[in-house]
Amino acid sequence: MKKYLLLVVFCLFILSCNKKNKFETAIAVIPLEVKVERFDQLFFETKPQDLDKVKKQFPFFFPAGNDNSVWINKMQDPIWKEVYTEVQKKYANFEPEKEELETLFKHIKYYFPETKTPKVITVIAEMDYNNKAIYADSLVIISLELYLGKEHKFYQFPNYLKQNFVEKQIAPDLVASFSTRKIPPVLDKDLLTQMIYNGKQLYLKDLLLPEYSDAEKMGYTPEQITWCEENENYMWRYFIEREMLYNNDQKLISRFINPAPFSKFYLEIDNDSPGRVGAWIGWQIVRSFAKNNDMPISELLKMNAKELFEKSKYKPKK
Repeated sequence: MKKYLLLVVFCLFILSCNKKNKFETAIAVIPLEVKVERFDQLFFETKPQDLDKVKKQFPFFFPAGNDNSVWINKMQDPIWKEVYTEVQKKYANFEPEKEELETLFKHIKYYFPETKTPKVITVIAEMDYNNKAIYADSLVIISLELYLGKEHKFYQFPNYLKQNFVEKQIAPDLVASFSTRKIPPVLDKDLLTQMIYNGKQLYLKDLLLPEYSDAEKMGYTPEQITWCEENENYMWRYFIEREMLYNNDQKLISRFINPAPFSKFYLEIDNDSPGRVGAWIGWQIVRSFAKNNDMPISELLKMNAKELFEKSKYKPKK
């Protein structure tokens, strides 16, 4: 009997791999080429007298009302010039990142055929970690100064933020931005709705970034993923026993959904936990739903959180 069960499991594994390989083969041959424009290089290599040419080419980067002296001062400022030098050290050759983006955009085209292939523009912005990479319809903007490596001397940020200032986070950040165009904004404020919304974002990374690890998709370290896996059942019982799922207390969002150095159970485990464990649990719920329900991704992303949860058959691993 044991040998029979092992054979069944092995056959299911082979079928799953063949199905995945079939998808990836179809995706790989999608004709698509990414155009990258290095605005960061153009801006800082331009002579002040030629600034108007750059403004004409990229008007959306130059808000009305600012005199040319504002931009010339930035070009010549020693600190900004140092930032530019550091960006060029790491990204003088953007070809590896371009290839990663082409693979991502092919996956997007496969699952969302109506989506345009965007033009990619690299910039050096204002260290705004909330907008590191922006997917805006036919345009993608990547702020390279926020992908120099988590130990870079420029970063005076908490570790839980800095750990994602690496080149491997460019694609996950873009998927997170892209997801806001595909997942309807939620009006309900309860914890479950927020968990499922974030879970949908992360499940989209499963589809669009299949070669990335769960840690990379989540923005965790491998150890943080392991912590969540080992404590999944405990966390779920904590939410259920305290009747938190349908609770509208907005403090729950900051405790379990928003980026943070750790989650706030108000227990001894807090310092060992990563932030955003509610989003991680939401991810497991959405994964469980996708496993147990055959539904196009476009419909899954629009599905009501409560209905998705009830049909997910989610059971935490013990």
